[in-house]
Amino acid sequence: MVSRRVSYEISRQAQRLEGDPLPGARSGTSLFVWTLVLLAALGIGGELAAYLLPRDQVLIAVGVGVAAVIGSLFLQARFRAEVGRLALAARALPDWDSDANQPVWSRELADAAEELRASSVRISQQLGRLKEERVQLEALLDSMQDAVVAVDSAGRIQWTNRAMQALVPNVYSRSAVRIGEALVHTVRDPEVLACMKKALESRAVCDTKVTSMAPGRIFEISASPMPGGGAVAVLHDITQMEQLERTQRDFVANVSHELRTPLTSISGYVETLLDNEQLSPISREFMETILKNASRMSRLTEDLLSLARVESRESQMHPAPVRADLLVRDAVAAMRGLVQDEDASLEIGEMTAAEVMADQDAMLQVLGNLIENGIKYGRRRGATSSRVVVTARKVEGPSNAVEFSVEDFGQGIASEHLERIFERFYRVDKARSRESGGTGLGLAIARRMVEAQGGTIQAESELNSGSTFTVRLPAA
Repeated sequence: MVSRRVSYEISRQAQRLEGDPLPGARSGTSLFVWTLVLLAALGIGGELAAYLLPRDQVLIAVGVGVAAVIGSLFLQARFRAEVGRLALAARALPDWDSDANQPVWSRELADAAEELRASSVRISQQLGRLKEERVQLEALLDSMQDAVVAVDSAGRIQWTNRAMQALVPNVYSRSAVRIGEALVHTVRDPEVLACMKKALESRAVCDTKVTSMAPGRIFEISASPMPGGGAVAVLHDITQMEQLERTQRDFVANVSHELRTPLTSISGYVETLLDNEQLSPISREFMETILKNASRMSRLTEDLLSLARVESRESQMHPAPVRADLLVRDAVAAMRGLVQDEDASLEIGEMTAAEVMADQDAMLQVLGNLIENGIKYGRRRGATSSRVVVTARKVEGPSNAVEFSVEDFGQGIASEHLERIFERFYRVDKARSRESGGTGLGLAIARRMVEAQGGTIQAESELNSGSTFTVRLPAA
């Protein structure tokens, strides 16, 4: 009876399993079927032994146990062999080609083998696409005129483009770019190395100019951290641009310097002629017009010379500790004459005795320029005089700075002009600026002087409510 039941179960399970073939992997007999066969064999063998040896129960039990052990060892060996093949296939991904030498799998592991085969195909396709994208990226980088180099988190070179490979041998003929080695072994420029170190350690973008990377050439380097670790640096050659700017600055400075002498002579001769009481009214009017325009051209040349000095690298600021309230009082005292001429009101507001790191002469020029602008342009419509308030206060907190503010209560500046008022020759009201003798360079000079001292300058304004110019410098 037992053998009949076992035989029936074996045939039923075999029919169910054999009726569902896998599409990819070739499958053989199921391990479950082998187990049923083993159990059936044990049952049949036990019944046969009991029939032949009805009185020797111990021998029957030993025989059945030995058969079970042999059967289990057979099943274990077969299962281990198939699992080992799966492990080898998994380690060989994506190079495992199941179609080239496809083994016969049991039903339990055929699904896993088919999934491995499909995964191998998908991984191969993805690697192919990544390889194509890498080739396109390398072609794009090689077509760039800027030099590009990327390093890993340890500072070892990962890849470069042709521009970088062509740049390094021209400077260091004995060492070309070597992939996998530290950047310091290839590039010895301290500014480049410092910028890359900042990008790697601080995970912040570093922008600076490099003058010693190659003889006679100037580079602008931008080093940025990469999301997966490491950093990439782009070196842009700005030698020609710097030469053009230097030529332009030298030309402006030379022309302005040459114009000072004839303009001074014209102003002197006109003032002498105006002292003559016998001049007719028409002649006096002409002479006053000549003197007014000569004075305006003199101010323009002086501003151009000041701007050229600030923008040139030869001109250096010398910040030193100085009390903020003394700077404000000196600047206000220097503007007393203009205050009287314009019938304006110049007040000193909140003050602080904190020391600020500033170049005293430069800051007096900056504050004087802001005060002059407030007096000339800080008058309300229909008003006969203007009011300007100068303040200085200590900024508490991590910034540790001192703020100087020059506030007027005039017509204000429209929002579309606020971003451009620090540009050279930019005027909000051109007609009014020319009438007052403005050159359009004062705020540009002020911004460059403040930035040269490590500070910032900004403007806030509201129409018909006045304007406030704020200069922030580091505290001493």
